[in-house]
Order: sequence, then C-alpha cells, then structure tokens
Amino acid sequence: MEFIDYYKILEIDKSATTAEIKKAYRKQARKYHPDLNPNNKEAELKFKRLNEANEVLSDPEKRKKYDEYGKDWQHAEEFEKAKTQQQSSQQYASGDSYSYSGGATDEDFSDFFESMFGGGGFRNQRRQTAFRGQDFNAELQLQLRDVYTSQKQTLTVNNKKIRITIPAGIENGQTIKIKGHGATGSNGGPNGDLYITFSIINNTPFKREKANLYKTVLINLTTAVLGGEITAETFDGKVKLKVAPGVQNGQQVKLKGKGFPEYKKEGSFGDLYITYQIDLPSNLTEKQRELFEELKKTNL
Repeated sequence: MEFIDYYKILEIDKSATTAEIKKAYRKQARKYHPDLNPNNKEAELKFKRLNEANEVLSDPEKRKKYDEYGKDWQHAEEFEKAKTQQQSSQQYASGDSYSYSGGATDEDFSDFFESMFGGGGFRNQRRQTAFRGQDFNAELQLQLRDVYTSQKQTLTVNNKKIRITIPAGIENGQTIKIKGHGATGSNGGPNGDLYITFSIINNTPFKREKANLYKTVLINLTTAVLGGEITAETFDGKVKLKVAPGVQNGQQVKLKGKGFPEYKKEGSFGDLYITYQIDLPSNLTEKQRELFEELKKTNL
C-alpha cells in the first residue's frame, strides 16, 4: 500500500503548529486550485492531495492517529481491536489460560490488518468492512460583488466537475457542505463530503458587517452649511439624498434596505449607513478668500 506523506505535501515539519499548517495549506491551495489550472491533471492531483493533508493534519485527533498509523489512520480503532484479538489468539495457541467473550468478529477487520498481522486462521472467514470516504476541504475565492446575488459555479473536485449554487450574502470565512462529494468510500461505504470555505475579497468603497454596509461620502462646505441635494452611490446604483442645513462632519444617515442581502433570506437586505465628511476648500480664488474674510468679521 502506498504511503502518502502529508507533511511533505504541505512542505512543513512534523513539529508544525496548527497556524503553520493552515498558512501552508492556503498558500499551496491558491497555487494549484483547479480554477487557476484548467485541464491540468497534475495540478488537480496536487490540489486533491493538499486537501487530504489539510483535512488530517489540521485536526489534532486525526493528526495523532496519522502520526501513529500513517495513511490508515481512519482505521485506528479497528486496528487496536485487531491487535488485541491477535495477541489473544497467540496466547490461546501457546496454551496460556485465557477466556474471551468480546463482541468483535473476524468480519470487523479490513485487509489492512491482514497485511499487518498475516491472514492466519481468520483469512477465510473474514469479510471486508465498509468504510466511509474521507472528507475534502477546499477554499474558493470570490469578489464581494460576486456574492451580492446568488450564482452557480462549476468546480473540479477529485477529477469530477460539480455544479453548485452559491447563495447571495455568503460571508467571508463561511463554510458550506456538499454532501457525497468527498473521497469514494471503500468496500461499499458511503462517500465523504466536500467542505468549501469562502474567501470574500472586498475591493469596493463599502465596508461590510454581516448584512449592513458602510460608506463615507464627501460633501462640500457650502452644502454642509446651507443644505442641498447630493448623489450618493449605493451597492446597486445611485440615489439622491437631501442634506439638511448645518450637517456636521462625521454625521451618519441610514438608508434602509440598501445594504447587503441576508444569507438564505430571499428579498431581505441590511441597511446602508452613510457618513458625511466635509470637504474643506483649498486653493481659494481671490473672490472666495474675500468672502471668507467677510464671514470672519461676523465671528461665524
């Protein structure tokens, strides 16, 4: 059986911390992601191996089993049961006094244990046990504007193309599960699942906090003092806003329902909060300077 060195795949030492494992996985996953390497079988295989390595090494319990049992870490409990029964059988065969009433039978063990201990008297009686396939983990990068509306994407996972719907409003760091799209189960066992973590890149002038959006808008001094009407940009277009006379720098107004879609709540949106920033004039003309000098005399 081929041994896969997950530490080597992630290019880390066996002493690597959880944070170092996460950093190494993200770096390599971006490099070999199928969307960036279309029709590249080698990149697809490396991406698959990276997901397998991250799945095992990022989980302390799985990592411990892997360090002890290698790629057969998923069968650690069965291995211990088989080991105990093998030792018991050897005691019985050598004439040691022994009584056994455990529930384990020959059919509880996979071919892996036969390779470890040899078939012996169990080989002809034992049937293979079904095991669930390993889960896969992947990261998908999207722009903030991409998740303003629901969309469909085709991904390549384990050399298979799957089409998924990404709901509007999904958040940065959120993970969704695609059932049955992990590794194939063995001996008739069910497939594992695919877990996709979303990395949302925001290159817009809006700040997002869940379903609410925040934006700073410049207004000139005369509009701030006398009031007026301005045009402000929202995420899905422009709107006209009335500015009350005497608005203060940093004052905030709320545009209800002009924020971001709420996840899996069709037709429901957060709010947009606009903060006014007064744009003080510079490079005044001579006439403008004279007018400000007159205002100065009024102690305004």
